[in-house]
Amino acid sequence: MFVLVNLKAYPCDPVAVAEAAHDVSEATGVRVAIAPQAAQLSAVADTGVETWAQHVSPVEHGSHTGSTLAEAAAEAGAVGTMLNHSENRLKLADIDAALDAADRVELETIVCANNPAQIGAAAALGPDAVAVEPPELIGTGTPVSKADPDIVRDAVEAADAVDESVDVLCGAGISTGEDLDSARDLGAEGVLLASGVAKADDPRAALEDLVEPIA
Repeated sequence: MFVLVNLKAYPCDPVAVAEAAHDVSEATGVRVAIAPQAAQLSAVADTGVETWAQHVSPVEHGSHTGSTLAEAAAEAGAVGTMLNHSENRLKLADIDAALDAADRVELETIVCANNPAQIGAAAALGPDAVAVEPPELIGTGTPVSKADPDIVRDAVEAADAVDESVDVLCGAGISTGEDLDSARDLGAEGVLLASGVAKADDPRAALEDLVEPIA
């Protein structure tokens, strides 16, 4: 199982969270990655933790003020990128172009989507993985695996119908080891989470509790 912690723009210490994630990953053998703000990619990558960009823009070198260039993310230490998170939606053509940008520098890719139908469309674009995240559950503490497990099952089926090589992750409300175990039982290959770790009083303890059932 893959655990990707999205720090969003929360007022946490990204290096401290990254150090905790690195230690927990090393101790348990569970793949844990951190997605910080773009300006913090290098500092997070320096901890040795697997580091992901929260987004890369569908652009090449040129006049693109305010964009996150894939080359810059990779040079800062990112090994992957999320795309189309519900808080940063892209048009289908822009997702495709952002996947091309990520491919230029060999960044692993996860395309987020709201529901199984969108998961199928995202999988058709050829990312490494897709992630189903019903936006109404994000940040609620109620995991999709409990609120509506059929969404996860149907997302897995939708992706498999298009391309069986595309992994399916789930997110929204994930915060406990039970949530992670449930996601695995429903066919997910990993999870996305944010506040359960980034806003925790003790991120290391939160991560340890999260991965304990699968370690």
